[in-house]
Amino acid sequence: MTKQQQYPDIEGDDILMPGTYDRNEETVRKGFWSKLQRNLARIPMADQVVAAYYAAFDPATPFRTKAMLLAALAYFIMPFDVVPDFILGFGFTDDMTVLLTAFGLIRTHVTDDHLERARETVEKLRTEAKNTE
Repeated sequence: MTKQQQYPDIEGDDILMPGTYDRNEETVRKGFWSKLQRNLARIPMADQVVAAYYAAFDPATPFRTKAMLLAALAYFIMPFDVVPDFILGFGFTDDMTVLLTAFGLIRTHVTDDHLERARETVEKLRTEAKNTE
């Protein structure tokens, strides 16, 4: 991200810069699972979001693809973005648009294994959430 940008640019070359890549990776590692668990019921297509996470951290995924996914996932984690997440019914629409755009651009690098692991993980998280209610 440049100083003028407030949000990760999933199409710009800035995401390939080591500082930006490292910052996005750290943001995703620190905040992804807690954000997902807090909002699982409100996130459409959660399995694709988790598949993007698995692809981003898969050593076989090309660097440019990882950088794009990490930028999109970092945007998802940010608490205040174009449409704040706390707005009921609309809060995740911008996050999902960014994630699904990134997912669409790199879908050939999201493998069946990533998708299957994601489905299993989301099902496990939903079951755990139901059991704690």
